Amino acid sequence: MNVEIHDIAGYLPARIETNEMLAAENPTWDMAAIASRTGVLSRHIAAEGETAFDLACRACDVLFSSNPGARDSIDAVIFCTESGDYIMPPNSCLLHKYLDLPDNVLAFDFNLACSGYVYGLTLAGSLISSGVSSNVLLVNADTYSKYIHKNDRASRVLFGDAAAVTLLRPSTSPSRIVDVLCSTSGKNFAKFIIPAGGCRTPKSDQTSIPVEDKSGNTRTLEQIQMDGLGILTFVNTKVPEQIRAVLKRNSLTLDDIDLFVFHQASKPALDSLNRLLRIPAGKSYSNLSEVGNTVSASIPLALKNAMSEGLIQRGSRVLLSGFGVGLSWATAIVDL
Repeated sequence: MNVEIHDIAGYLPARIETNEMLAAENPTWDMAAIASRTGVLSRHIAAEGETAFDLACRACDVLFSSNPGARDSIDAVIFCTESGDYIMPPNSCLLHKYLDLPDNVLAFDFNLACSGYVYGLTLAGSLISSGVSSNVLLVNADTYSKYIHKNDRASRVLFGDAAAVTLLRPSTSPSRIVDVLCSTSGKNFAKFIIPAGGCRTPKSDQTSIPVEDKSGNTRTLEQIQMDGLGILTFVNTKVPEQIRAVLKRNSLTLDDIDLFVFHQASKPALDSLNRLLRIPAGKSYSNLSEVGNTVSASIPLALKNAMSEGLIQRGSRVLLSGFGVGLSWATAIVDL
């Protein structure tokens, strides 16, 4: 694709929930062991009444303050979220209003999770490559904290809330999206699911009853149900295979990649990928300890952080890989 990532901006809610705060609230939780296992020390949590849309608006404010005049050129808005303000309309339409964009701007949502950034690059790149759009705003925002029971230790310690917005434009330089490969395993959809609240199983008195599992985690059917071991097995099996395939079809090796930016799922997932792919120390970026798993915003936030820290810059080649709900996974090679 002759499409470039022009800029990225992120926004994290003001409220920070540290492991020490969780330990004080839950004295029986061994937070030292949990931190060692998950790799998360703190996470940002949306305030009551603060939504993914609100976080996205703040991220857009940051983006456009750094890119004067860019708002006037936006002709497509793609909003990736599983935390919409309403069942209908989509968040993209709310953002269209907030940004005061003209009527001839394309806007839609899609509801993938942790693979959503790379899928979004595919969608935005296709719009630009086909000539339908020229300046696409890709938004990735979620507030998973609102789908987690306060006594669900497994999920609460892991996830954080965040938004990231990416401005994509036609490339007039070597900067471009080199290749993208997206995959799906729908037969495994139940490994990461909120069972109730949709049209298949509407909310009811029964679906709101908390149930404690054998590990001591409390959830209702209206909250996140995650097969952690099953997801990790999926990551270890499918993701390295896809990454190798993308490298091979572009005649590239690990040495040709300046930095690997994976979805910040958990420490076990990141450690496994680095080990299975034999990625040298220092060539894989992580901000997991400070922000946790921020769903589809995790890759663009990590990418922006790595650029801000000087680990990569214009001219660097990065490999991005996201994986999760669906189950779905996607890999992109990008020349910045």
